[in-house]
Amino acid sequence: MVGYSIVLAVAAGLAYALTFAVRRVAVRIGAVVRPDERRVHEKPTPTAGGAAMYLAFLFAMAVASQLPQFRPVFEGSSEPLGVVLAASVIFAVGLVDDLREVSAPAKLAGMVLAGSVLYFLGVTMFYFRIPFADFVSLSADLVPLLTVMWVVGIANALNLIDGLDGLAAGIVAIAAASFFVYGDRLFDAGLLPPDNVGPLVAIIALGVCIGFLPHNFHPARVFMGDAGSLLLGLLMAASTMVVGGRTADQFSGQTYFFFAPIFIPFFILGVPIFDTLFAIVRRSRRRSSFHVADKEHLHHRLMRLGHGHRRSVVILWAWTAILSGLVLLPTFTNEGNAVIPFAVAALGVALFTLFHPGVRQKAELDMEEGDADRPPTTLAPVVPIEERRSAN
Repeated sequence: MVGYSIVLAVAAGLAYALTFAVRRVAVRIGAVVRPDERRVHEKPTPTAGGAAMYLAFLFAMAVASQLPQFRPVFEGSSEPLGVVLAASVIFAVGLVDDLREVSAPAKLAGMVLAGSVLYFLGVTMFYFRIPFADFVSLSADLVPLLTVMWVVGIANALNLIDGLDGLAAGIVAIAAASFFVYGDRLFDAGLLPPDNVGPLVAIIALGVCIGFLPHNFHPARVFMGDAGSLLLGLLMAASTMVVGGRTADQFSGQTYFFFAPIFIPFFILGVPIFDTLFAIVRRSRRRSSFHVADKEHLHHRLMRLGHGHRRSVVILWAWTAILSGLVLLPTFTNEGNAVIPFAVAALGVALFTLFHPGVRQKAELDMEEGDADRPPTTLAPVVPIEERRSAN
């Protein structure tokens, strides 16, 4: 763990330090996001903080290449170069979008290009497991398509979840840490070779998120922007492909569904993936474009329930940690009932989400405001009976 600890510290320290400079540059060039009807922040905030994350990623990769522990990863393999080049492509696309609004087809084309770079330099999956069935060895025709689809899917999922201060960075930090632990368990079991670049990419993603979070947690002083969210999506896509898509053996004899490695990312990245699928269904029912932004994401719904900005973020962090634990704990305990504590924890988070006192206070406040806005009822004046008789 010494080499991984060094790389983690370098990535986190540089991301933290460089964000100060990136924030000043963003303000100077006018890369500032102003409040509007579909955003929840209340004051102009610099964006393009992903530039600090990208520079920290590059430097951490350079440091790793000089450590003897990672010599098998870098010598005789094009995969580290593929990750760096693909990250550069998708970061450039996101940065341009942060500065001058790239069209949806152009952004998609950039993601496809980044996925193609990964494929041509060997960062691909070889196997695809089917729950309660056998694994599928992918043909040469399917590998490039699945590689590109994987990158586009995860990058878009993280881009969509980046709607509250600290939300995307925290979710990726938890996901990357969990996937690194999972990769280490595969390595200990002899199912992951020492030249696999996946755990290294995951630990760097964890580091840049840790370094960026102090600047991004509510109230955020800088946003990562599309440059950061797409970069993190690319790193998670690359890491999961070369770990989950390279293991043909069932791990530790555990329940097949839990340890079909290709499905691990769906559990670890469950929150943003679910939010992406929900957004697709919602916008399809409304017959609106998938790229038209709205305020119906999970984090927006939590805030309308009455949870504050920070509490909504922590709730979604908790869900990500629970989903990650559901995957990881049985690899240590070898017991099928190990998921029970996490099921109880999931119930606790759900109850906290729906029935926290703040939710009731918000509902009561809304009712009071509704009563205050309702026009008063006009009552007919009371006329004595004697006057009514004389009038008749």
